[in-house]
Formats: sequence, C-alpha cells, structure tokens
Amino acid sequence: MSRIRSLQVFAVAVPFAKGFVLGSGAVGTPDQAGSVIFVRLVTEDGVIGWGEQRALPSWSYETAETIAVVIKRHLEPILLELTPFDVELFHSRANRRLSPSVSNGFPFARAAVDLAMHDAAGKLAGVPVHQLLGGRLRDAIPLCSAIGVDEPSVVRERMLQSSDYAAYKVKISGRPEADAAAVRAASEVAEGKQIWLDANQSYRPSGLRQLLDSIRDMPGIHNVEQPVPSTDLLGMRRVRAMTDLPIAIDEGSFTASDLARAIQADAADLVVVKICKAGGIRNALKTAQVATANGMEILASGLTDCGVGFAAALHLFSQLELALPAELNGPELLADLYVEGLSITKAIATVPTAPGLGVEVDEERIRAEAKDLVYV
Repeated sequence: MSRIRSLQVFAVAVPFAKGFVLGSGAVGTPDQAGSVIFVRLVTEDGVIGWGEQRALPSWSYETAETIAVVIKRHLEPILLELTPFDVELFHSRANRRLSPSVSNGFPFARAAVDLAMHDAAGKLAGVPVHQLLGGRLRDAIPLCSAIGVDEPSVVRERMLQSSDYAAYKVKISGRPEADAAAVRAASEVAEGKQIWLDANQSYRPSGLRQLLDSIRDMPGIHNVEQPVPSTDLLGMRRVRAMTDLPIAIDEGSFTASDLARAIQADAADLVVVKICKAGGIRNALKTAQVATANGMEILASGLTDCGVGFAAALHLFSQLELALPAELNGPELLADLYVEGLSITKAIATVPTAPGLGVEVDEERIRAEAKDLVYV
C-alpha cells in the first residue's frame, strides 16, 4: 500500500473578482486578496494529492499562519507513513495531539490535509472521491448565488447579474433597518426563487425580532442562518420560538456532536454543512448523518473555496439531499480557482468523475505566487 512520504504547504493570496462582505466583516475585494492554504501530498509511488482551505479568522479562529504551522509541525509527523486511505486513523491521531476541547481542534488545518488524502486515495484507487464515499446520487448540483452586505441598489444589481442561479443567499449585518431595506430589494427581483438570509452571528434576539417584523410580508424567504453568536445556543432557541421562519445553525455547529447538542436544545431547524469547519469530508458526512437521523434538513455551503475545495464539496454534496441549491461561491466571487477540469453551466456544477477530486491543479502558478511562511 502506497504510504505518504512528503507534505508541502503553500500560502497564496487569492484575488477576488468582486467585493464580498459578511455580517462579521469583509471576506475580500478586488484590492484585498484572501489567504488560501494549499497542501501538496506525495506518496511513495509518486501519486500527488491536493488539499486547500481558506483562512478567514473573522469567521473562525484559524489564520494562514496557524494553519500552516499546525500542518507542518503537528499534522505532518502523524501523517507520514500512513496511506491516503487512513483517514480515520489520521483524525484519531490528530485528536490526541491537538485536543478538540469542547468542539473541533484546528479543523481548517485538518480539512486541508483531509482533502489531499482523499484526492490521493481516489487517484490510487482509480475512482472519483464520491465513489470512495459510497457513490453519488446526482451528476450535477445547482448553485446558490452569494449576495454580500450592501446598499439596496447594489443588492438589486447583484441579484440581476446572478439571474442564472437557482436561489440566493443574502447576507445581513445586524442593523434591522438597513437589512430590511436590502432584503426588500432582494425580494423584489428574486422572481419567486428562494432567499436564504445569513446573519453570520450579527444579531441579538431583540434586534432580530425587529427585522423579522419588518420583512414579514416579503415573499420567498426560506430561512435565517446563524442569527446570534455561535456560543449562544439558548439564544438560537429563543429566536426559533419567535418566528415561523426556519432557523439554520452554522458557526454554532462545527461537529456532529455540536449538532446533537443543538438538536437536544431545540435550537435549529436546519444545519449548514461545511467541509472546513468539520475538519474534512468524512466528518462533514457525520454531521449530515446526525441531521438526517433527526429529521433535520441540510444546507450546503463552503467558504469561498478555490477549485480544490469546490471540487471536494461537489463530491460530498452529490450524495446528500439538500434543502436548497448549494452555496459554493468560489466560482462566482474569485478571480481564479487555480484548477482546470471544473464544468459549470448556467450556475449548475457537474460533479467531477476523474480519479480523486477530478481537477488538475495549477501547481506552477501556486508555487510562483506562494509567500514564505515560518514554521517555528
């Protein structure tokens, strides 16, 4: 069995094609690139696996520097001599070395390695990653457009530019009057398509009540995602009791255990599944399985991934039943994905079928644009 012999980490400043602002702050603009960590894994047979994760400390605590240091100093030593198929063993060892504490220990760093392992394993087996997971249910995945926090006129224009998309995720900022105006603008041009509101923890229950009262008559609103801080599970329950709109949990549920606690607390109707926060593909599947077993619907999302992360998400979500089109916004928001082999037509992404993640990584460009990082 082909064992892992080396691991390289590259930090790349990936440019955005357009600005994107969350309730917790800006993700990136054409003048403000986002930090992405790429991982290159090589086996003793020369098979290469690629992983990737975005560093977004305004969303979660990991920075580009901590992701790189954790991978090189803590994950690489336990990874070498394993095979790419030893995913569960890798995560078990990572849990012992980097205690998950109350939730998940350095999930973004682990997810980057996890993706590289899956990519290499699929290439060694000669099958796409979705077959390693049990097979896909669908060949293509409709996408949801991501509309950042902005003035109503800009929201309206972005919605019109995204008319091919099957649904819209509209970011809200924690300011009831401004958010109500933006949501009204979105509702007016949605043409019956579903609108998924995402607060990114920017509200308190009293403020959210004011917003909900303002948008009560607006058609097409499907749910409100993570309205209150991730640590406020009881606040999520209070919010859920004050509205008929479904409430989705995201930052408050990184792991399957987190979701189980949220379910016990009656804190959410839907869960947002992301590979990055789960720490990898299999852990994201565990969260989805807990949701399904408890009659909870699933929303698919990413964190403005480049092509490696986007492809991994397609493999994962191709085998899940989703409540809405997948909000995988890298192709929509980034200037480049650093891969070839993806097929997206009128906001419908085809699930890759080549071995591994099924994309060809632009290694030359990644090496040329990578910045130096110190692992001490």
